[in-house]
Amino acid sequence: MLSARTLLVRGMLVGAVAGVAAFLFAYLFGEGPISDAIAFEEAHAAPVPQGEVAHEVVSRTVQSTLGLATASVIYGVALGGVFAIAVAVALGRLGRLGARATAGLVALAGFVGVALVPFLKYPANPPATGNPDTLAQRTNLYFLMLVIGVAAVAGVAVGARTLQPRLGSWNAITVATLAAVVVVGAAIAVLPSINEVPDGFSPTLLWRFRLASLGTQAVLWTTLGLLFGYLCERGQRRHLRSDTAPAPA
Repeated sequence: MLSARTLLVRGMLVGAVAGVAAFLFAYLFGEGPISDAIAFEEAHAAPVPQGEVAHEVVSRTVQSTLGLATASVIYGVALGGVFAIAVAVALGRLGRLGARATAGLVALAGFVGVALVPFLKYPANPPATGNPDTLAQRTNLYFLMLVIGVAAVAGVAVGARTLQPRLGSWNAITVATLAAVVVVGAAIAVLPSINEVPDGFSPTLLWRFRLASLGTQAVLWTTLGLLFGYLCERGQRRHLRSDTAPAPA
């Protein structure tokens, strides 16, 4: 069995790779909608008074390249460490699933709880589509939905494990999943909706940005699950071979 320190370091390294993959996807598919949204915002912004000049603290080029890459890698490293801890906790507690399958299942659960559930109620919006006065409210509601999503995913794991002796594996997972869907659906129905998209903003552009945002998360979590699971499985095989190797005469 691999040590917790080894798993943590490996998770952070894999997280860095996942961050690079997420950056490439976001740059290829997300920067176009962002630039179009910024162009819409500038076209509908109030004119700058004569004699005043608007200065950019950080240029758009730096934001879309070095800034985005740095943020993606840092986020990936942090998330990779948390992901490694979650996989370490789940190993051996999911029936006969090996390291690769466990990592894949944890990555799927993480994507659903951290990315998909909040997206269903409060999808990401590009520039020019939010009221600055409601930023705090929107942030709080988003994080509330994120907490609900993570709790729902954790509830599925705990509920399925609790119900498994009485209902069997598949029935327990089905019942726990349905309960989580009901909880998430109730939260989506009860929490206030926010629609601050200005008139004239292209709905196609809006959904291009939102799908690119969700796709970036999908790339991040998929890379984490596949690469971390592969490395863990390979590490376990090496550890097993070293333990079973015959001692020298």
